[in-house]
Amino acid sequence: MPPLRRYPTVDELGARAAALVTRHPAAARLRRVGTSRAGIPLWLLSVGRGSRQVLVVAGPHANEPVGGATVLRLAERALADPWLTAGTDTTWNLLLCLDPDGLRRNERWLTGPYSLGHHYRNFFRPGFLEQPEWLPDGAAAAALPETRALLALQDELRPVLQCSLHGVDVGGGFVELTRDLPGLDRRVAGVAARLGIPRELGAYDALYWPRLGPAVYRIPPPHRGTLAAAITEAAVESTWFHPHRHGTLTAVVEAPMWGVAAVADGSPHPGPAAERRAVSRTLREDTRLLADLTDRIRPHLAAVPDAARLLAPVDDYLLVCPGLADAWDPDTGPSADPLPLLTTAGLTALRLAGRRVVLRTAGLLHQLVSRAGHDPAGALPQLDRLIDARCADYRDGCRARWIPVERQAEYQARVVLAAFALAVRRPRGPSRSGERDWGPGTAVPMHRE
Repeated sequence: MPPLRRYPTVDELGARAAALVTRHPAAARLRRVGTSRAGIPLWLLSVGRGSRQVLVVAGPHANEPVGGATVLRLAERALADPWLTAGTDTTWNLLLCLDPDGLRRNERWLTGPYSLGHHYRNFFRPGFLEQPEWLPDGAAAAALPETRALLALQDELRPVLQCSLHGVDVGGGFVELTRDLPGLDRRVAGVAARLGIPRELGAYDALYWPRLGPAVYRIPPPHRGTLAAAITEAAVESTWFHPHRHGTLTAVVEAPMWGVAAVADGSPHPGPAAERRAVSRTLREDTRLLADLTDRIRPHLAAVPDAARLLAPVDDYLLVCPGLADAWDPDTGPSADPLPLLTTAGLTALRLAGRRVVLRTAGLLHQLVSRAGHDPAGALPQLDRLIDARCADYRDGCRARWIPVERQAEYQARVVLAAFALAVRRPRGPSRSGERDWGPGTAVPMHRE
C-alpha cells in the first residue's frame, strides 16, 4: 500500500481497507456495523482471530481526520507482526470512521493545501449534541445511529483496550486514559522525541484533570452538568466510559496537525497573570465581534442549504466563550477553582485554545455567508480580517509548523501500539512491526508550511 501523503477521504478509507482484505483474506475482514445519518456505511476492519479484542475508533470528530490514516497503518502493522495477533491471541477491530458525514463536509480542505487559512475557512465540526462519542442523556437514550452502532460494537466485543483517535489542530500530542497505564508516559516521550512531535504538558482539554505523567492525563468519571460544562469539560457520559463494565481501558490519543514547540516547555512563565489577561481580553473582543456578525448574518440564511447544521456549532461556541474568558481572567475567575496554569506550556495551550474557538466560529460563519451567494450584512471582509489575524498569531506568534500527515499517523499508531504493549505486558525489545526508520536516535524537526 502506498504511503499516505494526505488525509484519506471517506471513500478512500473504504477502498484501501477493501484492498487489504483482498490481499490478506485469511487474516483480515471487513463488515458493516452501522449506517450514518446520511446513509454512509460504518465499516469495521478486523485483523487477526484471537479471543482478546482491541477496538480502535477513528474519526469521532469530523475535523480530526488523522485517525483514518492511523487505522490503515495499524492494520498493516498487525498483518506484518504476528505478535500483535496470534502471539497475543488478539483481534484488532478498526472502525474506519465514526462520523463519515462530518468527514465528508471537511473534504474541501482534507486533501490540501495544508495552510491554516484554508483549513479554517473550510472547517466543519458539528454541534455538541451531534458528536457521536457523547451520551448527554445516557446510553439508553442515545439518538444518533453512529452512537448506537458504537455502543453495540463495544457490548459485542467487550474490548480489553479501546483507543479513540483524535487530532489537535494546533498544539501537541497527549493521551487521556480512563485509568492509569504505568509506563505509558515514558513510551509517549520516546515516540514523540523520535518523530519530532511536541508533547502537550499542560493540555487545555485536561485543564482540571489529574496528571498521570507528562502529557498523560486521567479522564475523571462523567458527571451531570450544564450544557456549557459538557461542551468545555466533557462533563457527560460518553462512549469512553460505556465499555468499562466489561473491564475496558480507554485511551484517547491526540495527534497534532500543526505543532507548537512551546506546549512542551514546562518552565515557569515570566508573567502568567498578564498572559491570562491578554488571552481573556482578546477572546472577549473576538466573541463580541462574532456574536454581532452572527446576529447580522442569521436573518439572511433562510435559503442556505443545511444552514442549521453550521449554525449549531456557532451557537455552541458563542455560548461558552464568555464563561471561558471570565474563568481564564485572573481578575474575574472564581477564586475557589483557580486555573492550574503555572508553566509556559499551560499558558501556551490556553492561548491556542482561545484562538481555536474564535477561528472555528469565524470559519463556519465564513462558509455560511459564502454559501448564501451574497453578503448583505457586509460580514465577509471582517471575517477575513479576523481569520487572517488569528492564523498569523498561530504561525508567527506561536510558531505553529505543519507536521506531514504520514508523521502524524506514525506518531498516533506508535502510541496505540505502546498502550497495547503495556496492556498485555509486552517486553521491550526490537520492533517487529515494520516501523519505518525515521533516523538514528535524533528528533525529526517539524516541517514548515
